[in-house]
Amino acid sequence: MKWAEISILTTHEAAETVANIFHELGSSGVVIEDPELVNSYLASGVWDYSDILQESNTEVVTVKAYLPVDHQLDDKLRSFEEEFQQISSRGMDKGRGEMQCREVQEEDWASSWKAFFHPIKVGQYIVIKPSWEEYVATANDLVIELDPGMAFGTGTHQTTAMCCRALEETVKAGDLIFDVGTGSGILSIAAAKLGAASVQAVDLDHGAVRVAKENVAINQVENIVQVGQGDLLTGVTGQADIVIANIIADVVIKLLVDIPVRLKDEGIFIASGIIAERLSDVAAAMIEYNLIVEKVIEEGGWVAIIARKGGR
Repeated sequence: MKWAEISILTTHEAAETVANIFHELGSSGVVIEDPELVNSYLASGVWDYSDILQESNTEVVTVKAYLPVDHQLDDKLRSFEEEFQQISSRGMDKGRGEMQCREVQEEDWASSWKAFFHPIKVGQYIVIKPSWEEYVATANDLVIELDPGMAFGTGTHQTTAMCCRALEETVKAGDLIFDVGTGSGILSIAAAKLGAASVQAVDLDHGAVRVAKENVAINQVENIVQVGQGDLLTGVTGQADIVIANIIADVVIKLLVDIPVRLKDEGIFIASGIIAERLSDVAAAMIEYNLIVEKVIEEGGWVAIIARKGGR
């Protein structure tokens, strides 16, 4: 299958808004290439080996999205351009705005980013290991074997790493967990390895569902994690002890409508994928839905929120 890779040069401030525009157009995946993030990992030494060079210009962020090459593509590109031009009217700097579009084959897309993905310890215990690389585990490591394929979520982005650390803090043995927008399945697998009794993972994209199921099988947690296709919390049953959503601010706010009935009293909602500038918007929406913000984790301009549902 052929895909159109649309890339646009923008700013840190506007990156999430651009990603949301692509999401609303039905993109099967959005990648934010943040040079500050790459530099921070190179400097920290968490990549044992990498031939990637430090970026000198950290102000320009590249947002890439993937849309199927079909009869709707031209209309979607026009809609994107119209929405992108309106960003300035919201008081944001949209940056250079240079856009490129190229066709890629599915197999090229699925493997081109692998040079950026190396074993990384993202929490006190959780280690994300690409399936094609070696890693010598220590006694306390919880190693997650991962091959994201065409799904998104390698654990290297701050938002995913923060979610892993939040799960380390909150998961208790026997918990029921909903993972909304599971992507490659990394957070569901982490929850299972941390002791959850049952994890229901959902993603809107059928490709992500397939990849997540494969990763669940690789990590031998099929008896705990169930993966299905659905929009936000459609397709899950019961009430969860923990709901986790690593998406973007606007989608997190949209999800909050269903949280009161899908989260147990005193249950935990972990939300990430939120740029720091949108923290107040998301926190205010949480309060409206009887959630008490207990902790905010911030890293590299991104935040994760741990909130608890108030009791009756």
